[in-house]
Amino acid sequence: MITHGANPGLASHFVKQALWNLVNEWQLEAYHPANAREWASLAKSLGIKVIHVAERDTQETHRLKLPNEFVNTWSADGFISEASQPAELSWGTHERYWPQEAHYHDVNNQTTIYLNRPGASVRVRSWTPSLGSYHGYLITHAESISIGSFLTLAEQEPYNPTVHYAYLPCPDAMLSLQELQGNEWHEQSGKRLLFSEIVQGTDELGVLLMGHKKGAYWYGSQLSIQEARQLAPYNNATSLQVVAGILAGLIWAVRNPQQGVVEPEEMDYRYILEIATPYLGIVAGYYTDWTPLKNREKLFKENLDLTDPWQFHNIRVQ
Repeated sequence: MITHGANPGLASHFVKQALWNLVNEWQLEAYHPANAREWASLAKSLGIKVIHVAERDTQETHRLKLPNEFVNTWSADGFISEASQPAELSWGTHERYWPQEAHYHDVNNQTTIYLNRPGASVRVRSWTPSLGSYHGYLITHAESISIGSFLTLAEQEPYNPTVHYAYLPCPDAMLSLQELQGNEWHEQSGKRLLFSEIVQGTDELGVLLMGHKKGAYWYGSQLSIQEARQLAPYNNATSLQVVAGILAGLIWAVRNPQQGVVEPEEMDYRYILEIATPYLGIVAGYYTDWTPLKNREKLFKENLDLTDPWQFHNIRVQ
């Protein structure tokens, strides 16, 4: 079982649940997909162009971040590593504008690209239910690649959505990233994880499906620090979301010992979510009329594609 925490991990199962929610809520006649090709066909028929793993962490403390200190709600070393790697994403078949610094990987799969710059230097527009639109970081993550690959159709009319992470970390981690960038990506000597000192906040982690007839739909977990502590002492909201995915994955692996090496998309999403959901706070779906074009050009004219809001050209913060 490879990469099965919150994201990567639960994010892949959220995508399947979100797709099936759309089928049920729109009262469509469709068979439940049984394999990757059928899931991809469903996503294509629903009009899904873009999928964000849209996460916003608002957990905070009364203790100020010190100079030369990286503060985060999960592994500081892990975040520094991911933030410094090239931004990676699945590149959708609907995209019209090739990013100047983009490259394909040297493999046969031509659905994945990388930008020749650190992920923490690439900002993207996204949306979560509690606070609405935000500018997040396009941090490289395994699910950005595996979900895009899983939802690929290589037929006469090829299809795959653009998929990437849109991460807005906790306020202290934001300050830490700015300091890291200002130091030309030389990491801080001090590292601090936030657990017992957190006084308030929520980790809102889900998937945002965009381009369908209702615009955009977010589905995922909204877990507050207070509820996380009630469910499992000594955790924060971020760590408990990760552990929920690990626990569900381990139970699945124990009960499926002959499956070999698997990625999250190859597992039973309903079984995984049944185990994980009690630890995830509010798990729900929300429609929104937000698009990457909403409220734009307040200050200056921009080079926008008004014919298709869901172009990466519109989503990226230039």
